[in-house]
Amino acid sequence: MRIDKFLKVSRIIKRRSVANEACDAGRVSINGRVVKAGAEVKPGDTLSITFGERTLRAEVLSVDEHTGKSDAPAMYKEL
Repeated sequence: MRIDKFLKVSRIIKRRSVANEACDAGRVSINGRVVKAGAEVKPGDTLSITFGERTLRAEVLSVDEHTGKSDAPAMYKEL
């Protein structure tokens, strides 16, 4: 699954367009490598997303195309 779609489906970022902009600005990395919005994400990958002063580090646990609001936090684990 594309990283921008994963960020939206997992509800880390609310809109896919915002996730796309974050990737284009170089604020998203997978396994320590800065990536573009089309990069593939898979279970076991470590994400690092910078929101201003704060950095979120998370491990991808599952990749689902569609998920409910209550199931979204189960897709990743904060590190």
